[in-house]
Amino acid sequence: MKTKKRKKSTRFRGTHTHGRGGKKKARGSGHRGGFGMAGTGKRADQRKSFITNLDKEYFGKEGLKPKKRRYIIINVRDIEKLVKGKKEIDLTGYKILAEGEIKDAITITADSVSESAAKKIKNAGGNVIIKKNSEKSL
Repeated sequence: MKTKKRKKSTRFRGTHTHGRGGKKKARGSGHRGGFGMAGTGKRADQRKSFITNLDKEYFGKEGLKPKKRRYIIINVRDIEKLVKGKKEIDLTGYKILAEGEIKDAITITADSVSESAAKKIKNAGGNVIIKKNSEKSL
């Protein structure tokens, strides 16, 4: 086991840039971005791991929150593939969007539905029940 390790400053003697790449990078703290908490603002991706260990109050009242999607999105054309001869389907946790066409009359229970998707399902003879907000059907 090595008991004494040479310092970097002595190992870099005679080298032009002391392992920093360009000469200009070694001047002051310009390449580093400052001392301490400098450069740890709202968009400081390079220091994110350092900031996430701090209190939530660093970013104000709300703190740092990940963006969450409320619903899983499904298109009208994909519903027909899921049904396979059934007359009812429960899509709790999904939002139905209007891309594509539907031919079968199906009763669908979902958390959210776009207006155009509801029209397409109605025109095919089906029914949509919105589950989350209130038990109302379109």
